[in-house]
Amino acid sequence: MNASLQTPKWKRVVVKLSGEALQGSQTHGLDSATLDRIADDLVTAADLGVEIAVVVGGGNFFRGIQGADKGIERARADSIGMLATIMNALAIEFAIEKRGRAARALSAVPMPSLCEPYSRQTALHHLGKRRIVILAGGTGNPFFTTDTGAALRGAELSCDAIMKATQVDGIYTADPKKDPNATRYESLTHDEAIAKNLAVMDTAAFALARENRIPIIVFSIAAPRAITEALSGQGKATIVVP
Repeated sequence: MNASLQTPKWKRVVVKLSGEALQGSQTHGLDSATLDRIADDLVTAADLGVEIAVVVGGGNFFRGIQGADKGIERARADSIGMLATIMNALAIEFAIEKRGRAARALSAVPMPSLCEPYSRQTALHHLGKRRIVILAGGTGNPFFTTDTGAALRGAELSCDAIMKATQVDGIYTADPKKDPNATRYESLTHDEAIAKNLAVMDTAAFALARENRIPIIVFSIAAPRAITEALSGQGKATIVVP
């Protein structure tokens, strides 16, 4: 391992993973190779001494906003989306445990037969025991995205940073997949991200992070050891600071 990877910049972080990040090249569901690669990365980062909470989305199975577009009332559609995040959390928990690292899935939607209900005290207990904590169910309420859930958990758990894993290597002036002239920001403030209406996270998430002075690191999850390298300040990324 590169020696510089042994000096992470943050002690406790929340990693926001989209459901789409887990589907790999598939159109939906879970891709086993992608799941294994991300689990390897999380374990490597935890082995460096970083306390890690993972907030996972559910878009590889169901997105509430898309369900609403199909005629399902929004609150009910969001509830279905919360269930999708629990499926992903259980898959990540198992993939991490296969690698010999302790992990706990906690759900904001109580499902005690499947995983522990989320509480701040429970999550802090597991983090203190060096277990990787996977947080499912978003905030437990409809009308809030899992990005907002990540910002909320980051504040609740006194995290040093929010790591937003995306499909591109940072925040751009426009969608780089559609605009070849788009340029990447090296850094931004929370106020600038909100004012520019940058869509990498929703406004509520940026505002929560700003109020609690939590930096956000936006990076690509596509490469091996992407999380570990971002923790060490390596590779391309955009940092959003107070």
